Amino acid sequence: MPSPAPSTDLPPLEQLLEIMRRLRDPQHGCPWDREQTFATIAPYTVEEAYEVADAIERGDLDDLKDELGDLLLQVVFHARIAEERGDFAFADVAQAIVDKMVRRHPHVFGDAAYADEPAQSAGWEAIKADERAAKARSGGLLGDVPVGLPALTRAVKLSKRAAGVGFVWPTVEDVVAKLKEEVAELEVEIAAGDMDKARAELGDVLFVVANLARTLGVEPEDALRLTNAKFVRRFSHIEARLAERGSSTAQSDLAEMDALWDEAKSLERG
Repeated sequence: MPSPAPSTDLPPLEQLLEIMRRLRDPQHGCPWDREQTFATIAPYTVEEAYEVADAIERGDLDDLKDELGDLLLQVVFHARIAEERGDFAFADVAQAIVDKMVRRHPHVFGDAAYADEPAQSAGWEAIKADERAAKARSGGLLGDVPVGLPALTRAVKLSKRAAGVGFVWPTVEDVVAKLKEEVAELEVEIAAGDMDKARAELGDVLFVVANLARTLGVEPEDALRLTNAKFVRRFSHIEARLAERGSSTAQSDLAEMDALWDEAKSLERG
C-alpha cells in the first residue's frame, strides 16, 4: 500500500529530505533510487548544474526555479547516501558551507578590512590557500584541482593556481604570441598527417586559449556557450531562409549557405 506524501505542515526542505528518505527505504522505497551510489548520481549532478546555467542564459526565471530545485535534489540525494553510510548528513553539508562562508568573509563576519575589491580577492585566495594546506592533499599545488571539471574550466583553474606563484606570461601580448606559436606547431603536424601529434598540439592550443581567457578575465565556458548559441541562431536563419525558397540544407551548397550566414550576421548587427 503506498505511503502518504510528507505532511505539508513541514517546511519544504524537510519535506524534500523526508521524500528522499522514503525513496531510499530498503523495503518500501523506489528500486531505482535505492540502487544509486555517489558515482552513478554524479553525472546527473553535473547535468543539473548545466541546466541551471542554461536557464540563466535564456533568462527563464520560471525554468530557473525548477532547475535549482533539481540541483537541490542532487545535494539531498548525495547527503542521504552519505547518511546511510554513517559519513555525514544534510545538516553537516549545510554547516560546512556556513562555516566556510564565515571563514572566507572575515571583512563581513570579523574584524578584517580590505581597501578594495582586488585586496578582498587576494584575501579570499590566501584563505583558500590555507584551507588547501590544512587538507594536505598529495599532488602539490595543482593536486586538488578537480579532474571532473570541464576541461577548459580546469585549464583556467590550473593556470590561475600556477600564476599565483609567478608561473605566468607577463602580458596579454605574450599569451597571444604563445597562442600563435602553438597554432603554428599544430599546422606542422596537420601537414605531416600525424593526427596523434596534432591532437596533442590542439590540446596545447586550447590550454593557451584558456590562459588567454584567464588573462582577459573571461570565463571560457561562458564565451563558448555564447558562441554556440550564436551558431545555432545563425544556422537556424539559414534553414528558415532555405525553407522560404522551397529548399533545404541537403539541397543547398556551401556558397549559398555561407551567403545566408553573412545575411544573418548583418541582421544581428542591425
